[in-house]
Amino acid sequence: MTRERPHVAVVTGASRGIGRAIARRLAADGIAVAAVSRTLRPGDGALTGSLDETVARITADGGRAMAIAFDLGAPAADRSHILDLARERFGAPVDIVVNNAAAARHFDLRFPDMTRAAFREAVETNVWAAWELAAAAVPGMRERGAGWILNISSSQAGPRKGPPFKDNPTNGATLYGGTKAFIDRMTTGAAMELYDDHIAVNALAPEYQIATDNALSVAGVRRDNSEPEETLAEAALALCTGDPEKLTGRVAYNLSLLVELGRPVRTLDGRALVPGWQPGDIAPDRLRTPYLTPYLTA
Repeated sequence: MTRERPHVAVVTGASRGIGRAIARRLAADGIAVAAVSRTLRPGDGALTGSLDETVARITADGGRAMAIAFDLGAPAADRSHILDLARERFGAPVDIVVNNAAAARHFDLRFPDMTRAAFREAVETNVWAAWELAAAAVPGMRERGAGWILNISSSQAGPRKGPPFKDNPTNGATLYGGTKAFIDRMTTGAAMELYDDHIAVNALAPEYQIATDNALSVAGVRRDNSEPEETLAEAALALCTGDPEKLTGRVAYNLSLLVELGRPVRTLDGRALVPGWQPGDIAPDRLRTPYLTPYLTA
């Protein structure tokens, strides 16, 4: 009997926060995970969390993972090397890519004050690194007969509505939101161009906010009005394992997707349901209409 090769995922920005949560949930579903970040060991970064800790947690949960320390924002970086390392370790091409890593958001830099350095860093990390890594994985996905690309977006991609314009603690989010809007448009275009290859391409954003350590640095983000990281991780798993002929080209919010699919929300180790956050528990007033809805449903 031929043993089926495992699904292999690359998850960027996996040392902490949303990336770590997604890596754990994928691994709990039996997917081998290559966790990627600049922060390899505890204390290497300004925030808590490291790849070593993510991998140790996955291993303790019974999953398989490896750590790849890599600066995705370095313009000269050979991002395909990540795929080579994962294939060598797990014995199969990468068929799932989750682009979660992001540059500093620079909400404090308003439009006339933007610097070339901040602009280039954001575009390099948020857009080109995601594009290049996913594109480099396509040949392996074709070899396997299917694939899944998930780009983590943000509600900041939507337009600021006005006048009048309401006060916002992130100001216009012009740079960060602009790169996420680029990611959303890249997603729908790539979904069209890769459809015949059975490769799903989707974008996913938190409905409102998830109180990770990094998010808590933004004014207005609080733990008491946030959703748990499990809801984002479960929605990510759905988009990384769904039928590529049906679940592709989405620019989705996580809670809305879970309600639409009627998908149970499990803990990150996959062993239990998360109380209070099942599809039937999510209040309709917590859901928002994606800004692209008129175009995606036309």
